[in-house]
Amino acid sequence: MLNSLETALLCAEAADGKKAYNIEVLDLRGLTFIADYFVICSCDNTTQIGAVIDGIEESLAQAGIRALHIEGKNETNWVLMDIGDVVVHVFDEQTRAYYSIERLWGDAPRVLLPMQARTGKG
Repeated sequence: MLNSLETALLCAEAADGKKAYNIEVLDLRGLTFIADYFVICSCDNTTQIGAVIDGIEESLAQAGIRALHIEGKNETNWVLMDIGDVVVHVFDEQTRAYYSIERLWGDAPRVLLPMQARTGKG
């Protein structure tokens, strides 16, 4: 069984594999009881949002994990996936800018993602 950080990183890698971008993992431990981590990413269109969610679900299933709830899967601009200690937000760029979750959780440390370490981005 994966811990919450490993689950968040698995989700981030799966999103990256489906070409999501601007991927961030916020460490919320000690800041709230809502979740340990938020995974936030952007997509260009609704088709890509669906592909990212499907890719994350596939990766989780391979690890023996199921999302507790997925909200907005039939929506066009924001899907929220509740995995217990990890919450994934998949946005279109305009909606992400509007809600600015990173700004709302500005005190949350950012987790360095393996793909950022490989490319030097971060």
